[in-house]
Amino acid sequence: MRIFATSDLHVDYRENGRWVSDLSTTDFTDDVLILAGDISDSLERIERTLTALAARFKRVLYVPGNHDLWVLRDKGISDSFEKFGFVRDVINNSGATSEPFHGAKTSIIPLLGWYDFSFGEPSDELKRRWMDFRACRWPDDARNSDVTAHFIKMNEPVPDRSRPFVITFSHFMPRIDLIPSFAPPKSRMLLPILGTGLIDEQIRRAGASLHVYGHSHVNRRAVRDGVVYINNAFGYPSEGRFTAKKLLCIHEE
Repeated sequence: MRIFATSDLHVDYRENGRWVSDLSTTDFTDDVLILAGDISDSLERIERTLTALAARFKRVLYVPGNHDLWVLRDKGISDSFEKFGFVRDVINNSGATSEPFHGAKTSIIPLLGWYDFSFGEPSDELKRRWMDFRACRWPDDARNSDVTAHFIKMNEPVPDRSRPFVITFSHFMPRIDLIPSFAPPKSRMLLPILGTGLIDEQIRRAGASLHVYGHSHVNRRAVRDGVVYINNAFGYPSEGRFTAKKLLCIHEE
């Protein structure tokens, strides 16, 4: 069994959706796919994409990203917490899952999250430009830290000691030092909305050897304090310099 990883498919772009539909229907039937968030803000497109992937892989593991929780397109949804509930229904209906997966020697544990500004305070420019501040809707009294805490509490990072290799995955970045040192100032402006260190605490609690994340659209492999961190974002069509546009096999058992 091979374990593949990708994230940030953004199938609202036609060429990204075409890549999904063009994936082999026979090459991955014994394999697992980790999909670390951001398919679309459309529930219909999320379900269509996950259904297509679930037909190609033995198991598809998915956690929603920030784009998936936008509430502009799907009418009649009160806030992004409610949207999350609809997304979870779509995941289950499609044949994918957001629950932990246990193979013969490997456990894969999904970790929900959000960003809580623990990586820095957002500038006024970032608040104007970052779409989540307009496209996501939370209860009036909810701060970003409350949103993060809500999702973090839903995780179950309990290691299965009978399986020696643990993989965790999240959409959001678990630590600020995963941004490469060569990142330009324009990219560093985004640090406050990239993730939270609370995810990294759960990675350690789970006993993970490898963690997959998305969101930053900066593909890389890095080792921090004994854990391998991998980002293999598909990204926007214009991001060919930063993203590989292909599946990455991260482990095999």
